[in-house]
Amino acid sequence: MSRISVRGFAVASATAVTTVGAVVGVATGDTQNSNDLETTASGATLLTDIPVGEQAGVQNASLTQQADAIAFSADADAKRSAEEAARIQAAKDAKAKKSAAEAKAKEEREAKEQVASRSTTRDASSFTPQSSYTVAQVKDIARQIVPASQFQCFSNIVDQESTWNYKAVNPSSGAYGLVQALPGSKMSSVASDWRTNPATQIQWGLNYMNERYKSPCGAWTFHQANGWY
Repeated sequence: MSRISVRGFAVASATAVTTVGAVVGVATGDTQNSNDLETTASGATLLTDIPVGEQAGVQNASLTQQADAIAFSADADAKRSAEEAARIQAAKDAKAKKSAAEAKAKEEREAKEQVASRSTTRDASSFTPQSSYTVAQVKDIARQIVPASQFQCFSNIVDQESTWNYKAVNPSSGAYGLVQALPGSKMSSVASDWRTNPATQIQWGLNYMNERYKSPCGAWTFHQANGWY
C-alpha cells in the first residue's frame, strides 16, 4: 500500500468526522444533509479504511513531511540571511577600499605638488647680497625660496616672530632674525652672513620647519597651539 500524503491524511480524518455526522443526520430524518455528507465522504480515503497496523505509519509520515517543510523553510531563511550579510560586508569593504584609494591618491597628488613647487624655488645662495633690504624686498625673496603652497604659513610665523625685520633681536633670549633663531649663530649652517642676509635666514628657517614639523604649515599649526615653534 502506498503512503498517504499529509493532505490525504487530513481529508481522511475530516471525512471520518463528517461521516459520523451523516449517521446522526439520518437518525434525525435529515435526508438532504445525509446525502450531501455521503457525497463528500465518497471522494476521500478514510483513516479507518487504512489497516490498523499501518495507521501509525501514515501519521508518522505526515509529521515527517511537516518537519521536512519546516527545516526547508529554516534553511532558506538562513541562506537569505547569510547572503544579505555578505552583501552588506562587501559594500563596507568596497567603501573602505575606495576611501583608502582616495586618501592615497590625495597624498600622492600633494607630494607631487610639493616637488613641483620646490623645483621652481631658488636657493639662498642664488641671491646677490645687498647692504640693506626693505620689508617688501625681504618678502619677495621669501616667495622665491619658500614653496608657494607653504608661503602663507611661513609668512604667518615671521609676522609673529619678527614682523619681517631681518635684524630683529629678542632682548630677553637673544633670538635673532626673521625666524628668531636661538641662538642666531645656528643659521651659520646655511651661510656665514646670517646677521645681514635675509635670504640666509629664510633658507635656514625653511630647513628648520621642514625638519622639525615637516613643513611651514606644520610649524604654524604648532605655533598656534603653543605660541612658539
